[in-house]
Amino acid sequence: MIAMGANPLVTIAIPTYNRAGSYLPQALQSALGQTYPNLDIVVADNCSSDGTEAIVRGLVDSRVRYFRHTVNIGAHANSKFCLEQARGVYFLLLQDDNVTDEDFIDTCMRAADYRTDIGLIRTGMRWIDAEGKVVGEGLNLVGDLPLEEFFLGWFNGRTPMHLCSTLFNTTRLKELGGFNSKHHLFDDIIAEVWIAANCKRIDVPDIKASWRHHSNTVTASAGISSWCEESKILLDVVCSLTHESKVALIKNAGIRFFVGHNYRIAKKIRSPVSRLIAYATILREFDYPFSLFISLVISTALSRPVHSLKLGIKKALQMTGLWLKIDAFRKSLQESQR
Repeated sequence: MIAMGANPLVTIAIPTYNRAGSYLPQALQSALGQTYPNLDIVVADNCSSDGTEAIVRGLVDSRVRYFRHTVNIGAHANSKFCLEQARGVYFLLLQDDNVTDEDFIDTCMRAADYRTDIGLIRTGMRWIDAEGKVVGEGLNLVGDLPLEEFFLGWFNGRTPMHLCSTLFNTTRLKELGGFNSKHHLFDDIIAEVWIAANCKRIDVPDIKASWRHHSNTVTASAGISSWCEESKILLDVVCSLTHESKVALIKNAGIRFFVGHNYRIAKKIRSPVSRLIAYATILREFDYPFSLFISLVISTALSRPVHSLKLGIKKALQMTGLWLKIDAFRKSLQESQR
C-alpha cells in the first residue's frame, strides 16, 4: 500500500572526517535547518582527530545520532555505514563539504505528494567554490522524460547528477547494495541510473542544493586512468539499461560527455608533461577524434623553448602510441597548405 499525505521519515546522513574547522558546521546547519519536520540525522565520524566529536555532541537535538569509528575505515565504507544506519523512507547522503537549501527536503516531499514508493527525487543544484561563492548553476530540466531522454538530458547538460541534490528511496538503494563502483568515482550515479531505470522518478527543476569543489574534494586526487575506466563502466551500465533502438544514440552522446568531463579533469593537472599524458590517455581510452584540439595542445607545448619539456612530451606521446597519429596529422596539414 502506498502511503500518502503523511510526513515520511527522511534520513540525512553526513559522513565526515577532520572538517570540524572548515565545512562540517555548514553541512550540519543545512541539515538541522530543514523546514521539513520529520528527520533522522546521522553523523558518521571516520575517526577524526580534530574537534568533530565535541561539535556534534554539543548539538542539543534529538534528531541527531552520532557514530564515531575507532579507526578510519575509508570514505566509501563510511558512506556504506551511513546507509546501514538509515531509518528513513528516503535517504540523503550529504557530504561534509556540501549543503542543501533549508527547503530541500520539504520541496522534494511535496513534489512526491509524500508518497513512499518513489525511487528517486531530484532537484537542480549549484556549484560553489571553497569559500562558498557560486561558480555555476544547473536546473533540473528532465521532468517527466522517459529513461532514454533522461540519459540524453544528462549528457546534454539539462540536469546535473550529484548526491547533494538527490533523495534515494532507502529500501531500493539497500536492495541495490548501496553505492558501489570500481574506483568509487561514479558509484552514486551508477546507483541513480539503476534506480531511475527500475523505479518511478520525480524531477524538481528548482535549484535546492550546493556541491562544493575544492582541492581536498575526495575524488580530486584520482588519476585520469581511473576516471576514464570508471566513465566507460558507467556508460556501459547506461547502455545496458537503454532500449536497443537507442543504444547507438546514447553511446555517442555519452562518449562526447565523458571525453569532455575527463578533459576538464586533465586540464587542471599542473605539470605540462603529465597533463599531456592525461590528454593522450583520454584519446586512447575513448578513441575519440579530437585531432584539432590535440594539434593545438601539441603546437602550444612544443613552442616552449625548454628542451627537456619537448623530450618529455614526445616520450609521453610515444608511450601512449599516439605519436605516429599526431605526426601523420601534422604532415597532412603541411601537405594541404602547399
